Amino acid sequence: MSQPRLFAALPTLLTLGNAVCGFGAITFAAKVGLAERTGWGRDDTECLFIAGCLVFLAMLFDALDGRAARWANQSSQFGAELDSLCDAISFGVAPAFILVKFTPDFHPRMLWAIAGLYVVCAVLRLARFNVETDDEDTHDAFSGLPSPAAAGTIASCMIAYPELVYRANMLVAEGDWWNGVLKAAAIGMIPLTKFALPIVTLCVACLMVSRIRYAHVFNRLFREKQSFPHLLLLVLGIAVCVVIQELAIPLLFAGFALGGPIRLLSNSMGWTVATPVGTTSAKNEPPAVEPGTESGTGSSGAMTPIIRYPDEQRA
Repeated sequence: MSQPRLFAALPTLLTLGNAVCGFGAITFAAKVGLAERTGWGRDDTECLFIAGCLVFLAMLFDALDGRAARWANQSSQFGAELDSLCDAISFGVAPAFILVKFTPDFHPRMLWAIAGLYVVCAVLRLARFNVETDDEDTHDAFSGLPSPAAAGTIASCMIAYPELVYRANMLVAEGDWWNGVLKAAAIGMIPLTKFALPIVTLCVACLMVSRIRYAHVFNRLFREKQSFPHLLLLVLGIAVCVVIQELAIPLLFAGFALGGPIRLLSNSMGWTVATPVGTTSAKNEPPAVEPGTESGTGSSGAMTPIIRYPDEQRA
């Protein structure tokens, strides 16, 4: 008779907290458009704001559960599979449902197709990550946009949206040109955000299943030694975040998501651009594209284009 398996309590609870936050985000997004509401979420904007915050809270749980498992030396296949199932809820279904509730005036069939495609790409991204990752992987770089980053791109717009609504409705005294400019900009940004978010969602969905390499932000900023210009850029970024506050969050996530394609395009044109951790740029040589899968990783299908940098080919 086989012995019952034992599971790590703390990492498992953190992973389940991820799933609960994803379910909570769906619950609050479902309140949008209701005539009567109970509990938190007095209006549609507040409901979407809380839903976005819960997605970010799920990202925090997702970041902590793996570290807790490694710290306690309790990593297991069960934890990895459970983590992917919970991520599918919080970073796949929840952001897609938030998108549908946020942009009801978008073309209905196209909106549903984009949301459905996002869920499919998120699930495929998580499945591919499980197949291609082993316990000794350092996660210095990711193949394809990580699903938490894709979800954060959508959820960050929900966090910034109340600030846009506030500035669009604020009273501006005569002669206060600065607040007048901010009010006019907010009035124009509200319809632009609702129109652009489905398109952005389509882009991040495709980036999730791409082979474009993305750096691990935490490892790059805090574990690796940085040059003085990098430190200056980091301080400048923090200063910008302090000035524009909530509006900086979607800009940061959109910049991270688009940074991969921009870096790939720049390298293919022979320009010198910083490459993600885990790769090195050599003599402005463009990356080579070849079929197959990366060495030492699992297969995600035959003849899948892989982006290989010159130093990787020589390794």
